[in-house]
Amino acid sequence: MSREKWNTLLIAGFMMTLTASIILHPKASLEASQAGLDVWWSIVFPSLLPFFIVSELLVGFGIVRFAGVMLEPVMRPLFKVPGAGGFVWAMGIASGFPAGAKLTAMLRKENQLTAIEAERLVSFTNCSNPLFIFAAVSVGFFNNPLLGLLLAASHYLSNLAVGVAMRFHGRRDDERMYRGKKHSFPSLREAFEALHATRLENKKPVGKMLGDAVLGSVQTLLVIGGFIILFSVLNRILDLSGVLGGAAEVLNILFVQLHLPAELTKPLLAGLFEITQGTMQAGKADAPLIYQAVIASFILGFSGLSVQAQVASILADTDIRFLPFFLARVLQGFTAALLTWLLFKPFYLNRGGAAEAYLPAEGSTAADWGGIITEAGPVITLFFLLLYTWLYWRRSAIYK
Repeated sequence: MSREKWNTLLIAGFMMTLTASIILHPKASLEASQAGLDVWWSIVFPSLLPFFIVSELLVGFGIVRFAGVMLEPVMRPLFKVPGAGGFVWAMGIASGFPAGAKLTAMLRKENQLTAIEAERLVSFTNCSNPLFIFAAVSVGFFNNPLLGLLLAASHYLSNLAVGVAMRFHGRRDDERMYRGKKHSFPSLREAFEALHATRLENKKPVGKMLGDAVLGSVQTLLVIGGFIILFSVLNRILDLSGVLGGAAEVLNILFVQLHLPAELTKPLLAGLFEITQGTMQAGKADAPLIYQAVIASFILGFSGLSVQAQVASILADTDIRFLPFFLARVLQGFTAALLTWLLFKPFYLNRGGAAEAYLPAEGSTAADWGGIITEAGPVITLFFLLLYTWLYWRRSAIYK
């Protein structure tokens, strides 16, 4: 039997097994689905949508091309990507997963990046946003606001390290492409001319551009919501079927060799599938805080198969390969875990942190922000879903 037939057989078998498991455990599947939907409804959608819409408008108006020309002397030597990558990196940090992949794919379609440059860029521009690390993880899951700085420092420093390491990806292609070329420091005039040329090439009216940005952003977020729900159910099914328990027993052997608490094996396995569930379980585990933080940092760096599936679906419409992104996630996971171990004393203990987690004071800023997002999130989501429905209906009526 050929390899393709084996792959078909394995995929079909997995899908039938998953379907049967959902039928056999309807209550648990419903609860997991509701949990995933709640995360998407109240946090993911309202936090990502503004960045997605603004990003598409910035690309359309040529502002990204302007930033690209100005940032070329920084991004090219450091990461071997065009200056536009600086904009993608900033937006990826500000908005979180998978904004970096969406913007990278967008720039690749605009031919502002080569395939190799896009593979480098997407590998380090997908990060957790600061609000998720400080509010959701440190306050919500660990009940420890002081832990946020440690997790954020480890996460973004490891992200930077991955970006520098990935500059060596595809070096032979660089030698052929840039042989004999000289890069000079750009002027503000050159940057403005690039912005103006891009604006003239895009002949869409402003209203059409705004409508397209809303439609495209909501469609992407609907796909992301589906992945979050699917992997939430999958994680729950694997737990009920004993697969996670068996894998945890095997992982215990490695944890014993590394002197890590066995209580963190299940949170780690859960985090391999879904980042929210993994970091939440790590915060609740009965283990020393330093080990909890190390595992949470690894999960944040690896980002979970759920986020990786979201990125894969976005990259599928381009010639950007997924494997370099996956390898970069593994590298960032281990780098972030090591940095958390090394920085635990200067970034946490020396700032007055205790070795055990504690409950934050009532009315703390991080807690207030987390509450505001949770309460306002569903209203924002519902409003834009209704707007999306209206725009989609209007566009369908026009083109009939």
